[in-house]
Amino acid sequence: MKAPKIIAEIGCNHKGDMDIAKEMIGIVATFCKADCVKFQKRTPEELLTQAQYQAPHPNPANAYGDSYGQHREFLEFTKEQHRELKAVCETFGIIYSTSVWDLTSAQEISSIEPAFIKIGSASNQHYEMLDYLCDNFGGDIHISLGMTTREEEEKLVAFLEKRGRARDVVLYACTSGYPVPFDDIYLLEITRLIETFGSRVQSVGFSGHHLGIAADIAAITLGAEWIERHFTLDRTWKGTDHAASLEPDGLRRLTRDIRAVAKSLANRPKELLEIELPQRAKLKWGQYNRDLLASNTDKQ
Repeated sequence: MKAPKIIAEIGCNHKGDMDIAKEMIGIVATFCKADCVKFQKRTPEELLTQAQYQAPHPNPANAYGDSYGQHREFLEFTKEQHRELKAVCETFGIIYSTSVWDLTSAQEISSIEPAFIKIGSASNQHYEMLDYLCDNFGGDIHISLGMTTREEEEKLVAFLEKRGRARDVVLYACTSGYPVPFDDIYLLEITRLIETFGSRVQSVGFSGHHLGIAADIAAITLGAEWIERHFTLDRTWKGTDHAASLEPDGLRRLTRDIRAVAKSLANRPKELLEIELPQRAKLKWGQYNRDLLASNTDKQ
């Protein structure tokens, strides 16, 4: 099979620091050897009510500001900073992308022309934003389906079909939790999405928030063509996503193992492989002992 694409979601795990973000890009590209990195873009004043903006962070230990709105603002990069990050990715030969949460963010990120834009589970019913991207963004649109009903899934795909963009879409099986226990991953959702939408969209992927890398290996055997995992340099850092993220060696192993398994997921092209012929001649009963067989036959 064709090797699935692997996305390292940096998200906001850079802690609002451009130097850390650039370091993370370099590690993903050179050590982990993933295919893409992905950030996040929000406009907090557009996403939050005044009450939500002024409220304290629900977990003060993870807060980067006195209010939740200030916390979100601290972690945001500007459009020009995202343009700079895209240039860094290009220097390392890795694909840049970003999840957008609101219309303003979609407008800003689409203007720097990434290869694809991601719509997270929280925003997949934001039809004003989706409408804008259908009209104004020429790249692919990746969409996670966590915390989404079957009816909402169908509404979403039908909308994209009507706009002529469904064949540019990758749908992701996803459970929205941080981290997600194994019995809440439900990998067979990948099979359901392929059966339901596989002929209507470009492909199906898997976005995981679980621990370890075992589930991702299984995901590609079920047909996932994209694997997305959160990435951090240190899972003990302050922030809500770090605990559900892979550190560099974890992502490196994930990338290595997925590509190895993808190579092995193929039909055998012929009965006897070239690699087997020397072993057959050396070990196979009836091959290495032909003279003995002939002698025994003569005695009968």
